[in-house]
Amino acid sequence: MLDCAQVWQAVLGEIELLTSKPNFTTWFKGSVLASYDEQSAVVCVPNTFTKSWLETKFHPHIVRALQNITQTRIRQVVYRVEAVRVDDLPAHGSVLGARHALGASTMAGQDAASAAPREAAPVVNEFGLNQRYLFQSFVVGKGNELAHAACQAVATAVVENRTKPYNPLFLYGGVGLGKTHLVQAVGHAVARGLAQARIRYVTCEHFMNDFIHTVRGGQGKEFHDRYRNVDLLIIDDIQFIAGKEGTQEAFFHTFNHLHQNEKQVILTSDRPPKAIPALEARLLTRFEWGMIADVQSPDLETRIAILETKCRDRNFQIASEVLRFFATTVQNNVRELEGALNKFIAYVQFHKVPASVEVARQIIAQLSAIPRKSSLTPKQILQVVSEFFDVPIVDLIGKSRKKELVGPRQIVMFLMREEIKSSYPAIGNELGGRDHTTAMHAHGKITNEVESNEKVRQDVQLIRQRLYA
Repeated sequence: MLDCAQVWQAVLGEIELLTSKPNFTTWFKGSVLASYDEQSAVVCVPNTFTKSWLETKFHPHIVRALQNITQTRIRQVVYRVEAVRVDDLPAHGSVLGARHALGASTMAGQDAASAAPREAAPVVNEFGLNQRYLFQSFVVGKGNELAHAACQAVATAVVENRTKPYNPLFLYGGVGLGKTHLVQAVGHAVARGLAQARIRYVTCEHFMNDFIHTVRGGQGKEFHDRYRNVDLLIIDDIQFIAGKEGTQEAFFHTFNHLHQNEKQVILTSDRPPKAIPALEARLLTRFEWGMIADVQSPDLETRIAILETKCRDRNFQIASEVLRFFATTVQNNVRELEGALNKFIAYVQFHKVPASVEVARQIIAQLSAIPRKSSLTPKQILQVVSEFFDVPIVDLIGKSRKKELVGPRQIVMFLMREEIKSSYPAIGNELGGRDHTTAMHAHGKITNEVESNEKVRQDVQLIRQRLYA
């Protein structure tokens, strides 16, 4: 029987494929599987807000993932607000039936000899940094070597308190390519090298919520102190600041204060600054003051190296042909690649079957069958593409042939065909009564560009992520 940490790690791997990174981080950070059996499970969460959100928004996905991983008929999942250290959980069975077991530290020694190798649950330090995200554990390849070098240079400059070579450092790229890993690695390097380092890592969503909360509560000074009295400020997914005038104003003054005082700012985004819609010109200018580095999808060799590193960290033996199968099947997203491997390892350990290509094919087939939003409509696709490219819907369905409209319009047609299987005549009707051959041409063109054009591939990937977030 797999232990709770192994099961929950695999469950999170599946859930992560269904939602955006900010949502995943917000609602699943600090959650643990406390116990499970053939029919029920108990999940501990850090607060009542998270409990309510998981119950109303993610419950069916959690149940389905638990059933897939454990191969049981789990129907009931109870969510409890409880501060639980993952390291204190027993290997398997009930922990909440006897609450004193939560503090039992002898379990590790009793199970050490028989437990299957497993990945430790992520631990977040006082700076908000995941302990796994270190430079030593980052796999460098052609698609990320520039960003990696820039991050190392920035970390060295902050530790040595000298002129910052890139301030701000702005990393952009698709979902699940390692941007968060890199910027948090900078934070860890600074924390180790600089005595009494002041570091703050937050998602953009956290920054916005913090700002709104302090404005409503009349706590502006506390907000300023939190974000200005630092040596290093890291904000993940800064693109979500677009259109938020009050938050942009607050960030503008925070950025100015830090920059003028020679403090480092690092930002990540799913796109370059110029492609962020509704971003104030003064912020765009400042984002371009330092260095902008692209994090691209890893090539085959890098993907294999990532899998090898993951297996080595978990002391899991796996044949090279299995690694190559995963690396050639999951190509564009490191997080999905690692999620597939996590589920594979859990399945092999739980069922005590060989770690073969045949089992890997089963895992990929299960992941491919994860249900998407069944209610997706042409209007939703139009809306998401409109927001992504900052182009009005009326222009997308209009007759203009301007270059800045043709590409997004063709992506709309492509997604209507791929995601909701609309007929070509129906697609033409949704796009202002165009002929079905226009929709056919657009679908073929974008299909080819997804294969050959890195930017188009990333754009389509990010739009899909938003459609199903």
